[in-house]
Amino acid sequence: MTIEPRIREELHTLRDQVRHFQGGMVASVDGMVIAHDLPDIEPDGLAALTAAAIGVAKRLTEATGQGDFEESLTRGADGYIAAYSAGRRAVLTAVASPDTNVGRLHLQARKAAERIGALVDTPPRR
Repeated sequence: MTIEPRIREELHTLRDQVRHFQGGMVASVDGMVIAHDLPDIEPDGLAALTAAAIGVAKRLTEATGQGDFEESLTRGADGYIAAYSAGRRAVLTAVASPDTNVGRLHLQARKAAERIGALVDTPPRR
């Protein structure tokens, strides 16, 4: 059984929990899409950009002695893009409008990333 439907369910739950959430994606740390809920954003391009951004964020945390990367938030004029570590092999990217409650986004996305990480890191059953 593939984990994609379970991850999509997590993304739909996140949409229900966070007002002004525009969409989400889970990708491998090297930029391969695992699942997405992005109606107006091309997921392959976002996965590649997220992988590049996470690479820089990891180097920043290492260079400053802040430990392993956990999350990153980018604020643009028209909203937010947040990336959360989801286990050892994946990252959750969340896109939200400028009206979103960033604290609520962090709270719910961190929980979702933890559950997604458990799904992604668990070896498949045979």
